[in-house]
Amino acid sequence: MAFEQQWIEHDYNPFILYSSSGRVLSLNIEAQFLLGAVDKSVLYEIAVTYASTSFGFKTTFLELEFGRYRFFGITVGYENEDEIGIRLYQKPAFKLTKPKPTGELVNIYTLIDLCISTNSINSETEHIKEYDPTIPEIRLQAELFIKLLNKIYAAMKNSDTITTSLYFRIGEHIRYEDVKYSFFSVEIKANDMDQKSVSAIEELAERNNLPIDLKENMVTINIPMIMD
Repeated sequence: MAFEQQWIEHDYNPFILYSSSGRVLSLNIEAQFLLGAVDKSVLYEIAVTYASTSFGFKTTFLELEFGRYRFFGITVGYENEDEIGIRLYQKPAFKLTKPKPTGELVNIYTLIDLCISTNSINSETEHIKEYDPTIPEIRLQAELFIKLLNKIYAAMKNSDTITTSLYFRIGEHIRYEDVKYSFFSVEIKANDMDQKSVSAIEELAERNNLPIDLKENMVTINIPMIMD
């Protein structure tokens, strides 16, 4: 693989090359992860819609969101009628203003399973777990974190299903005291969420020193992998 091709392969921004019929011809590593959150046909339609009217490249600034991916712009290019490529530019994920989380080393799976078990008592809600099994023990204030999880699950208690996902945030990091830390997310989503609980969830996340993303019926807790 040529050096410039390696740059594309390992770029933080997804790149996909399509045929004229919408078939994926090639893509980089980040695009492989993105296609787990959005159908390839959706991105193909975006590429065709924002392509230049003549051969060449065109950059457009627009807001796009697919699952945990957020973009602020795209570049679309084509030099013939057979292929068209699209590159999507990711937004920075986090503001680095919170203090470094402290606490004991904990097993995140154990804490989540404990909270799910507690909130499943006398409940007909189905809990679905989608875990990346490779997340190590990390440093958290366990008691505060459990309160945060319990508040989220309580806010979703009227849902038919609640899905809890754990996944690494590929290519992203946060810096504390001149040290970079990778991080992962705990994503909890349901079909119903009590919006009156949002302020309490935000307050508990602040006490945990953890950045969160709040959307309708979904909460994402972003946790730095501090193991020292």
